[in-house]
Amino acid sequence: MGTPDLSAPSRAQSAVGGKHTRSGVIHEHVRHTANFTVVGNHLAQHPHLSLLAIGLGLYIQSVRPGTPVDIKSLAARFKEGATRTSAALRELEEYGYLRRERERIPDGRIVTRTVSCNDPKAPRRAAADTGCPDRPPRPRSSRAPHATRKALPAVPQPHCKLPGLLQTAVDVLADLRRHDPRLVLSATETAHLAPGVAAWLERDVRTSAVRHALTTGLPDEPLRRPAALLAHRLTDRLPPPTPFRAPTTAPPPPVRHPLRNCDGCDRGFRAPEAETRCRDCREPATAHP
Repeated sequence: MGTPDLSAPSRAQSAVGGKHTRSGVIHEHVRHTANFTVVGNHLAQHPHLSLLAIGLGLYIQSVRPGTPVDIKSLAARFKEGATRTSAALRELEEYGYLRRERERIPDGRIVTRTVSCNDPKAPRRAAADTGCPDRPPRPRSSRAPHATRKALPAVPQPHCKLPGLLQTAVDVLADLRRHDPRLVLSATETAHLAPGVAAWLERDVRTSAVRHALTTGLPDEPLRRPAALLAHRLTDRLPPPTPFRAPTTAPPPPVRHPLRNCDGCDRGFRAPEAETRCRDCREPATAHP
């Protein structure tokens, strides 16, 4: 009775398709009975979301209603910081896992409500059931679900797209996130906005003035499409061209007469050709008393 069964495997092996796997992950599942959250694989294995956005989406779906999930609270909770957290929230919002809705509360103030949806493709049910207000179902498509990005608004174009001018414009846009962590732009968004900044610089506007126009007076809530907001400001606040100033006509250079010798004292002097004597010889000698 004390003899072990030598035919039994030393550890359990996962079977996939009837065969034992020798590589990849092996799951050891324990059934949860309390303190757990059901999350769809469409989020956990999303093909387009970043790993940070997926993790943040899982965290938001797991917390209790009323838990603060603004950028400041999340940056204090996790070590990724405000810039990366803001970018991840925008990803979740872009693919429908997060919505921000402005609402007027009884005391008259307007606040922003963050709504987390665990299945963006499903029709919205009552707010008491899912936290998502009613909405018509999205049209189904045979293609894999993928959020369509709206095109950015057009921006002003400079008269001359000099490489140095465009590079300065790119540097201005890349530096905006240092002044507001919500203004993190992708390479595509930066390339779209750079001509608009170049149009400002072409009108003798300093880079500091462009930065001030783009970052001052932004709303307090998270920015849903920061690149679109910047495109609007570049167009709406574009200053007029600098007034044309005709070049100032310089006075003619003084006449420089040729050098000649005085017929009276043989001293060299400059004078028109008609003059043959220097000034001393032309002036009468002063009579002595």
